[in-house]
Amino acid sequence: MTRTSDGTTEPALLEDAPFDVPDGTATATFGMGCFWGPDARFGALEGVARTRVGYAGGTEPDPTYFSLGDHAEVVQIEYDPAELSYEDLLEVFWTNHDWSTPAHKRQYRGVVLACDDEQYETARRERTALADRAGRSATTDVERLEGFTPAEPYHQKYELRSTPAVGDELETLYGDGFVDSTVVARLNGFVAGYGESTRRDELLAALDLPAPLLDELRRRVRD
Repeated sequence: MTRTSDGTTEPALLEDAPFDVPDGTATATFGMGCFWGPDARFGALEGVARTRVGYAGGTEPDPTYFSLGDHAEVVQIEYDPAELSYEDLLEVFWTNHDWSTPAHKRQYRGVVLACDDEQYETARRERTALADRAGRSATTDVERLEGFTPAEPYHQKYELRSTPAVGDELETLYGDGFVDSTVVARLNGFVAGYGESTRRDELLAALDLPAPLLDELRRRVRD
């Protein structure tokens, strides 16, 4: 545990041990169906600093889960370009959604939302190459990101929240750092079954958290 200026203690967030979150992160935004799974999948990747889910790709002002308008569910990823390239993220994106079949609802459509010209051209080039190799058309859209609205708190780090004994306690301990924590992003991915087992074990061994919580986390990552 670490001690704060008022003498209280808080959990070791470990954003610099074992994680060293870089100052110069880049951002990528993808829609690939329900956002819970992609949030966990990307969060388990080495080089990803933080993730959050939300709504983008439409024109409706102030979208919410029950009033999405023409927006889609998306995951937004902050990553270290020195460790993980945009092309690496695109490979995960293309591999893990059905890019050749239209979604049954716009809410779940496949879409790359590029934050700059380089991302836009890279994604369009890869989409064309993928369609050419497969011999079928790509229905996944490539668009420019116009805005991002974070989803409601109960959608953030859903895999951790699905076990209240884990998610509720971590959110209480981490407070405002819960959604943006690199550690929480990893744990969310690990409990969903993503990531290397050695990385999971290393992180759990390093965390300074209450023993019952660590025991439950270990159980979840091994289920």
